[in-house]
Amino acid sequence: MSVRRKSALVLLVAMLTLLTAACGNKGKDTEKLTTVKFSEVIRSIFYAPHYVAMSKGFFEEQGLNVDMNTAQGSDKGAAALIAGTADISMVGPETSIYIYNQKGDKILKVFHQLTSKDGSFLLSREKLDDFKWSDVQGKTIIGWRPGSAPQMVMNSTLIKEQVKDAEVITNIASPAMAGAFTSGQGDFIQLFEPVASTLVKEGKAFYAASLGEAFGPFPETSYVATSDFIEDHPEIIQKFSNAVAEGAQWLTTASNDEIAEALTPFFEGTPEDLIIQSIERYKSQDTWPTNPEMTQAQFDTLQNVLIENGVLKSEEKIANMEEIVDMSFVKNIGKTD
Repeated sequence: MSVRRKSALVLLVAMLTLLTAACGNKGKDTEKLTTVKFSEVIRSIFYAPHYVAMSKGFFEEQGLNVDMNTAQGSDKGAAALIAGTADISMVGPETSIYIYNQKGDKILKVFHQLTSKDGSFLLSREKLDDFKWSDVQGKTIIGWRPGSAPQMVMNSTLIKEQVKDAEVITNIASPAMAGAFTSGQGDFIQLFEPVASTLVKEGKAFYAASLGEAFGPFPETSYVATSDFIEDHPEIIQKFSNAVAEGAQWLTTASNDEIAEALTPFFEGTPEDLIIQSIERYKSQDTWPTNPEMTQAQFDTLQNVLIENGVLKSEEKIANMEEIVDMSFVKNIGKTD
């Protein structure tokens, strides 16, 4: 064998060895990730910090592989936790109260408060230059499932604004709401982004009001897990909280182009300008708290809303928030061992 051929063979073997090693390491890196079965309540830019954490690899940096599905309702997200088909769910924290008062085998605990305002917007069929809540008087509103956070925020806002005789339709499944409105049902509709801005851009609805601004502070969306899962896997809960917090922080400094790039994979078909507009709307109403901790004041507001809406009796109020809330992981975000 010539020296040239022998050198080429040695080089080829070396290259194959390096390639094999690289592929092997990649497989090992993937194997090192802990898979978390995650259920989101619906798909909305309202939950942007979570999608950023997935898109930018913040979960992977924490050693987690998030296997995400969309429940289409907090009730279904809670059911997934109880059934064991989800490890962590993004739901309305009221579900933890409901489950606790059922006195069943499972307790659901809130460990991270993602949003501090309602994320829905009221759209009208006719253009209203100077919307007032009295404009809803005697009209029909396509709203959300009874007992859900957006439905209760809507009802409490109507009470607060002294609106009477407004009919809120609550029996249309969330994926079908926009279609029902565009087909002629309802005078108003309550939608999250980016669906709200999409209808407005298409000329099928007009922006009327922000429920988040109208109602005020409200702990609408939380990350929840069973008390058993939290006790057995505290390291997963901590890493999960760290990643989401990093996603929220990233949103505060990222450019519009960077935000659009990060979120577009989760909202295929939604133009980049609507994604950015949705983010700006949510930012303007302080949707994502810098400190993702559920406070006692927020918990009190939540229970008062539940009572006002008739889904919780006064005697069923949970006196000790810590029965269904564990903020220890939020308090440890950013700390090192």
